[in-house]
Amino acid sequence: MKGLISEPFQKYEIPGPIKALVISKPKVVSSIIKRAKNPIFIVGHESTKVELNGKKPIDYVIRMAKASDIPVVAVSNTAREFLKRDFKPKALMASMEIGNLLTDPNWSINGKGPHDIALILGITYYVEWVILSGLKSFAYNHLKTISLDRYYQPNANWSFPNLSLKEWYENLEEIARELGVMEK
Repeated sequence: MKGLISEPFQKYEIPGPIKALVISKPKVVSSIIKRAKNPIFIVGHESTKVELNGKKPIDYVIRMAKASDIPVVAVSNTAREFLKRDFKPKALMASMEIGNLLTDPNWSINGKGPHDIALILGITYYVEWVILSGLKSFAYNHLKTISLDRYYQPNANWSFPNLSLKEWYENLEEIARELGVMEK
């Protein structure tokens, strides 16, 4: 990943003085997930839109969630796509609703205590921007965020830089592999 670009994909957005750390090595993400006490995965409809070599981002989400026992919240009509793949998400919610619930330091979707890491993938860029901005402002004491989308999200704690489709898929594959799930 030479020439990492860590500028917002939408240039007119101003994130403030604190910006996301760029994920230059996917092993960083798998290490964070392995150390997390109660991570949560928020997955939107864009995880089903693009495909490379017969795979979609939702397929990597399922591998990562199964490997690390991460509850998945499906946003929009994404639940249908999970069910087509014989995977049942923990919940179906509107993206703004889950963003709001995560600001509560006592809320948990699985009863295992508050979530400490939120992984986000497949939510429309500007909506994810707003959700991450809210979490950055109101959940900074108890929650860290990781954007696994292919465009840099400065309001997350960690984010991929702007990536080509091929680089993005290679990174998702490496994270899934590091978590212990080999490709079928």
